[in-house]
Amino acid sequence: MVRPDPRGRLPAPASKESSLTLERGLALLQAVADAESEAPSISELAAAIGASRAAVYRLLVPLQSRGLVRREGSKVRLGLGVLRLASNVLPQLRLAAQPALRTLAETVGATSHLTVADGSEAQAVAVVEPSWTAYHVAYRVGSRHPVHRGAAGKAIGLSPEGRQWVNSTGELQPGAFGVAAPVRGVPGLRASVGVVALEKLDGDVVGPHVVRAAQEVADALR
Repeated sequence: MVRPDPRGRLPAPASKESSLTLERGLALLQAVADAESEAPSISELAAAIGASRAAVYRLLVPLQSRGLVRREGSKVRLGLGVLRLASNVLPQLRLAAQPALRTLAETVGATSHLTVADGSEAQAVAVVEPSWTAYHVAYRVGSRHPVHRGAAGKAIGLSPEGRQWVNSTGELQPGAFGVAAPVRGVPGLRASVGVVALEKLDGDVVGPHVVRAAQEVADALR
């Protein structure tokens, strides 16, 4: 029989308690990650997630055991376990984006790509070349360029109320033409899907295909 506590309250169901603990643990990890330079203290973390210092100490135990955080006295920093998790993100992005990128490349007849913002740079994380063209752009996975240059970078910063896609000509490589659209609706992800070719692309024709592919990538990631 479940007995009430001294105040007459019944204990919360185990599933609800587990859910609350998980939520607080994630909130704690986010609070540590959000610290820009100085590592937050236990007291600062307690205030950030609305919990007691004792609760923070308890929540840190499983995070520490998995290497997601590390203690330096009363200070808490992200651990190397976060890097191990992050290293698995790009392969999953590539896998999720491949079907949409393949369809886009074959439909347009141009090299398609998924580009992700990394600070002030844009990085190509997935590339698909068309199978039927006589020639096409060879675009290397891992290529980086300033996020404010090229269709892929500029598309990442497009306002939801503005244009759906953006064109560029020769901004990253002389004679190359690009069309790209932002990937929207995926929390924490700043990315775009685009195509690049060695001949001029008609934005009015190619743009809708790129927008559709970007939406398909977003759907695959949600």
